[in-house]
Amino acid sequence: MNKLKSMDRAVRNNALTYAFVIAAFVILSLLTANPSFSPTLRGQLVPICAYVVMALSLNLTVGILGELSLGHAGFMSVGAFSGAVAAAALQSAVPSPGLRLAIAIVIGAVFAGIVSTIISVPVLRLNGDYLAIVTLAFGQIIKSLIENLYVGVDASGLHFSFLKPNITLAEGGRMILNGPMGIPNVSKISTFLAGFILIMVTLFIIFNLVRSRAGRAIMALRDNRIAAESVGINVTKYKMMAFVTSAALAGAAGALFALGQNTIVASKFDFNTSILILVFVVLGGLGNMFGSIIAAAALTILPEALRGFADYRMLIYAIVLILVMLGTNSPQLKALLQKLLPRGRKEEV
Repeated sequence: MNKLKSMDRAVRNNALTYAFVIAAFVILSLLTANPSFSPTLRGQLVPICAYVVMALSLNLTVGILGELSLGHAGFMSVGAFSGAVAAAALQSAVPSPGLRLAIAIVIGAVFAGIVSTIISVPVLRLNGDYLAIVTLAFGQIIKSLIENLYVGVDASGLHFSFLKPNITLAEGGRMILNGPMGIPNVSKISTFLAGFILIMVTLFIIFNLVRSRAGRAIMALRDNRIAAESVGINVTKYKMMAFVTSAALAGAAGALFALGQNTIVASKFDFNTSILILVFVVLGGLGNMFGSIIAAAALTILPEALRGFADYRMLIYAIVLILVMLGTNSPQLKALLQKLLPRGRKEEV
């Protein structure tokens, strides 16, 4: 009976999360239709969607699988650059911006998934701090590789060079990726609608994975790896499933983010970005997808909202983070919420 109640509660929470995202999209779409809507917030809509997907995908690794990854920005950069290169190369072949964006997002997800598969073979044999350190190292390696990669396109297709920009292009060809200078003059084709669709797809994938047999096996590994192994759960298989799915979603978010910027450089996806995404997950709650959405959206808007405070902006930002951490870990606040939500309290009994 308790198990059925728990499943019903999970289904209801998932439905509320879908409903919240849909309501937020509808309200913001109506607001942006007004010419007087803040241009700053309008420009933040696509990055907010990308960071929400990043937070959800990392929560799959940290909250559901129970492993700490500090290289998530590396997978975002793989998706960002592969997606942006694909979109630029297909500009003449696929004139429709929406279709080109969809192809770029899929390519970003695929390339990030491939890279994560290669990395996961040695990495997922580690646990705890060792896994965190190695994922951090791989994130920095990916960043360094992209900074030394040159890509050009002409009538004969894509041309690649590593370390040296010695690409010879036919007449009418152009360089897309210029090593440490990144990709300048990106065609901005990302839209708020595309971001909303990507968030919904991400939620659908994660919720269905968590409720599946594979999801239960992943959570069993999180709770007690030795006990899970003793009943025949394949540790490597299920850890890789969660890790690769998380990375592929991060790659899709990276492509969405990149195609909403004017210029993309590898330094944008450094260690600080990985920590920022981890902050979203921790503040939202480990395993709490709704909380990740709220935290990612709020903490993406907050620095921009505080720009008017100039020198005190980051100080106020840090104080807000500390207060949120104290609030979310306060037993008194949790007890108050339980009193305000007696229905949920009865169901847990």
